Amino acid sequence: MKIGVLSTLALAALVSTPAFAQFPASTNPVQVESGAYSVDPAHTQILFAVSHMGFTTYYGRFANASGTLDLSSKDAAASRLQIAVPTSTVSTTSDKLNEELKGAQWFDAPRYPEISFKSVKVTRTGQDTAQVTGDLTLHGVTKRVMLAARFSGAGVNPLDKKYTVGFRATGTIRRSDYGMTTYVPLIGDQVELTLSGAFERQS
Repeated sequence: MKIGVLSTLALAALVSTPAFAQFPASTNPVQVESGAYSVDPAHTQILFAVSHMGFTTYYGRFANASGTLDLSSKDAAASRLQIAVPTSTVSTTSDKLNEELKGAQWFDAPRYPEISFKSVKVTRTGQDTAQVTGDLTLHGVTKRVMLAARFSGAGVNPLDKKYTVGFRATGTIRRSDYGMTTYVPLIGDQVELTLSGAFERQS
């Protein structure tokens, strides 16, 4: 009983400290600071989803993203995004599948070690949304894709004191367009992409 009381008191003390007193990020896009940002790899996730024989939607992800964001909060068209991930970081819930996906039938990580996206146009579509058009390079093929982006929040991270901005972007591609045709259509050709990105201000 005493342990429960002490735990409750400790938790209350923690959330009442200045660093944890309130949610640190503002969701007001007008307050976002313009400038040069770099990807926070520890808090950036790149996910993909594909139909698995029509039974389920199967998910995977990539880690260790890198890249830059030149952000103009007043003129979205002046913003630029570049982001890349090592192909070898692909992961799912199956260790066996992870190794298979790195092989020649799928991503062929030794031959194509990086997947990258570079924006060519950013168009504001709402108060906190934008369409990001850019070139996606995957499996040695580069094609133009469009991502629907939504502002998540921005502010000073109370733990590392770095000004951080976050966005979520989604889009759809056909993997066969990039020469990845293994098991199509048994494993879906259409792939849903999600970027949940955190960027730390550099200047």
